[in-house]
Amino acid sequence: MSQPLALVVGLGNPGPRYEDTRHNAGAWFVEALARAHGVALREEARFRARVGRGVIAGADLRLAVPTTYMNHSGEAVAALARFFRIPPEAILVAHDDLDLPPGTARLKQGGGHGGHNGLRDIIARLGSPAFRRLRLGIGHPGHRDEVVAYVLRRPPPEERRAIEEAVARALEVFPLVAEGALGRAMSRLHAPPRP
Repeated sequence: MSQPLALVVGLGNPGPRYEDTRHNAGAWFVEALARAHGVALREEARFRARVGRGVIAGADLRLAVPTTYMNHSGEAVAALARFFRIPPEAILVAHDDLDLPPGTARLKQGGGHGGHNGLRDIIARLGSPAFRRLRLGIGHPGHRDEVVAYVLRRPPPEERRAIEEAVARALEVFPLVAEGALGRAMSRLHAPPRP
């Protein structure tokens, strides 16, 4: 068993222009988690995020969606971590991932930023890469020069459905993540789907 979770952050860009774009897949997860457990996310200027609190799977959790742009995501995460004295190991960051196809969800602890600007800023501001990650696949446009436009576009309906299915599967294993049983959660989430 690893450390129980205390903070779940979903990455994205703020405002109606971006809410349905691929880069907001992490925010979709936290918003779905909040809906499923009746947690209201309210804007809190001091944390530069929409924040809510609830008991989920026996864990007293704060849920947050930063209200900054993606490359400043660390401002919210670091402010929340400092104020509530939450160590990096007790934080889960949900984010979009170009290296995974739509419909894929993967959990991991620690690691680099893999070129993701939100993760890069969080690592820099926390001073540690030790937080847990929920990687939600959005696929890759095929060429690095197309990445920025790709992540800021809405996925076609079939891709959006696949991402939402991955979010749903991640919600199913979330109680295990919340209690600190990350290995068991990974085994379930990463297993090939039953026919």
